[in-house]
Amino acid sequence: MRKARALLLRVLGLARPEWKPLSMGLLMLGISSVGSLIFPQAIRRIIDGALDPNSDAAIIDQTALFMFLTFLVQGVAGALRFILFTTAGERVVARLRKQVFERILEQDVAFFDEKRTGDLSSSLASDTAVLQSAVSSNISMLLRNCAMVLGGVVMLFFTSPPLTALMLAVVPAIAIGAVSYGRRVRRLARAVQDKLAEASATAEESIANLRTVRAFAAEGRETRHYEAQLDASFSLAKTRINVSGVFMGVSMSAAFGAVALVFWYGGRLVRSGEMSAGDLTSFLIYTITVAVSLAALADVWSDFMRAAGVSERLFALLDRTPTISLHGGKTLETVAGRIAFERVGFAYPSRPLVSVLKDFELAIEPGQVVALVGPSGAGKSTIAALLTRFYDPTEGCLQLDGVDLRELDPSWLRSQVGVVSQEPVLFSASIADNIRYGRVDASDAEVREAATIANAHSFIAQFPEGYETKVGERGIQLSGGQKQRVAIARAVLKDPRVLILDEATSALDAESEHLVREALERLREGSRRDGSRRTTLVIAHRLSTIADADVVVVLEGGRIAQSGTHQQLMREEGIYRRLVERQFIAA
Repeated sequence: MRKARALLLRVLGLARPEWKPLSMGLLMLGISSVGSLIFPQAIRRIIDGALDPNSDAAIIDQTALFMFLTFLVQGVAGALRFILFTTAGERVVARLRKQVFERILEQDVAFFDEKRTGDLSSSLASDTAVLQSAVSSNISMLLRNCAMVLGGVVMLFFTSPPLTALMLAVVPAIAIGAVSYGRRVRRLARAVQDKLAEASATAEESIANLRTVRAFAAEGRETRHYEAQLDASFSLAKTRINVSGVFMGVSMSAAFGAVALVFWYGGRLVRSGEMSAGDLTSFLIYTITVAVSLAALADVWSDFMRAAGVSERLFALLDRTPTISLHGGKTLETVAGRIAFERVGFAYPSRPLVSVLKDFELAIEPGQVVALVGPSGAGKSTIAALLTRFYDPTEGCLQLDGVDLRELDPSWLRSQVGVVSQEPVLFSASIADNIRYGRVDASDAEVREAATIANAHSFIAQFPEGYETKVGERGIQLSGGQKQRVAIARAVLKDPRVLILDEATSALDAESEHLVREALERLREGSRRDGSRRTTLVIAHRLSTIADADVVVVLEGGRIAQSGTHQQLMREEGIYRRLVERQFIAA
């Protein structure tokens, strides 16, 4: 219960920046509640005036006019209350979504190795939507119903203490039930959101990989998988609804049972002359008001417990500290591009018992082109991931110009490194926007120049919209070679000190490979804007990509098995020569 209370207080704390509109909303809430509490007294005066033949008829007219004006003020106050609280809630949720999205992007790459995109999208959309009502309309309803209960009880005591004591006899039972019920609803709400997140992740994965699903005629299988997860979520939701329904039914039955008891006892008091008909009527209205407000509080409590359950996921994400921060550390005034791996050992956080690199040592001089070759799983791409500091070594250290990468500002470091990968990822924007992603302040002329160097300008110019052509999600409207050349243009525009080419031509046909390789050679051999030569790390299998490298490093089992020039390694008996010979045999 302490955990639920802490979560609930933190959820309500999200509304703290909106204290001004919420304070105005509270004022409107007070005006509206006072109007509701005055109304039964007006009814009492009208009924007593109508039944008393000696009373002045003007009292009825005045009271009716007062009731009309009260309802008018109450309606305006209620409308303003709704607008103020709801608008504040929308702002709170928008701010929360920004915070969650920012926090997601701040997480280290290891976090995304274990989290599915659909789960994170669900947290952004569904979980924050659940909290929206908790920090807006539900706060209003909670305060309004609390005010109605407290004010109603005060007016009940003022009208008839004996009847009030009788009516309140049922309240402790409802309160005890609400506590027990709230605990279960919170657990069920968390479970429902978890299952919905799984279903969302499945749907997103299937849609993103639609061509694979279609190629394997797996639409039915994916639909059944999604339906099974939705059914599991629905089953939990149905349980939560049933629990809520039973509790609401019991609490309302108890509350209105107390109303029936009050009717019976009040009727006897009127008959004996101890109470007027107007007093009994106003008491009954207050009793119904308190009963309805208590029932509404039970429903609001359910929503708050649901919000507390959902908030666990969001707050766990907001509170997570990434192992590698985006910022923090020093920067170098000049970067020569000297890279040194010193006795580096590494295992992925998701597979800590499987060592990928073992006692790995490699020195790369500024401007040098080093090719990494070896069988799949030898650790080639892992070296590139360490160099961009997606991960930190578990043993040893990795240095840039003699400085441990862990001492450098990660964002600054990544600004010095350019990557062209086997499967380049483009955003669903224009070609110009994707190229400019390498340097957002680049001019149109610089974008065209980068595209020309990357052998991309010719095919871009053939599109009716040229550089403003939309590439579709993940660049789906471009061919593999075209995507690769756009990615190279992006790297050209970035003008990195260190360049990583990770299997950049392995998935292309011969013509596309020729164009891409030509563009890569320009990128690799061409000088930077300051006239210096880039330090280049080439990860490849194809001989055409690595034959001209200054040094070829052969990896096997996370260690260096051989190193030297292509000609030197071909004269030796070893794994490199076998890999090259297999390529010729396959060709």
